[in-house]
Amino acid sequence: MTRDSHAKNTGFLRAHRLRAAGVACVVLSAALLTGCGQDSGSDSTTTKTSEAARAVPEATKSPSPSGSASPGRMTEDQQERKELISATKVTYDKAITTAEGAVKDSKLIDLELKGPGDTDDDESASPSPSPTGSPSPTGSATPGAGPQWVATVADKSGAKHKVRIDAVSGKVVSSNEDSDQDTSDKAKTVKRMAEAKQTPQQAAKAALAKKKGTVTSLDLDENDKDVLVWKTDVVTKDWKKTTFDIDASNGSITHEETDSD
Repeated sequence: MTRDSHAKNTGFLRAHRLRAAGVACVVLSAALLTGCGQDSGSDSTTTKTSEAARAVPEATKSPSPSGSASPGRMTEDQQERKELISATKVTYDKAITTAEGAVKDSKLIDLELKGPGDTDDDESASPSPSPTGSPSPTGSATPGAGPQWVATVADKSGAKHKVRIDAVSGKVVSSNEDSDQDTSDKAKTVKRMAEAKQTPQQAAKAALAKKKGTVTSLDLDENDKDVLVWKTDVVTKDWKKTTFDIDASNGSITHEETDSD
């Protein structure tokens, strides 16, 4: 082999090696870029996963949609009862005495504690409101200004009278006879009063003996079985209301139901 041939072969080999090295660099660079891209994607995915993981505890903190009041929280009805009873200073028994004293020879047949703004379907607090909104001639409190005991008493003839009593001061706010009574209505009332051997005070005591609380309502009426009973509402310390049916002839409890609201 001549010197020229050797030189040519040497140059050829060097060029081949350089091309091979170049190809290797290209392949390595592509691999590095691909790896970086994958790492970047992994970082993005990891970030999104971490963010989602952090969001999960926040979702679990929200209360379950049970619809019931959580422990320590009251329903709207319970809150209203609490406010009404807390503002009342006159007890049911004193209200009964005051109502029966407002109408001669009368007996109580219905009593209910009502808050400001509560109205009756059958009558208003006064025969006709003053155009100017001024207080009544007696200077009594304006109906609806505070809690009131709304009582219905009946005289010996069976005529019913609506008596409203300020539940804070104990004073009579108004007393009006029911004008929508006929002879048969009065006769029915007289019959009921004669059949009721238990007084409203006795009925209330029977209910309180079963469940301690505050009496907010008494109503002499017939139940579903046409038995004359005193329907008595008692509100307990948790501000739930329980209604008792007290047999008006013997004082036994014939029914008991607690309002869950």
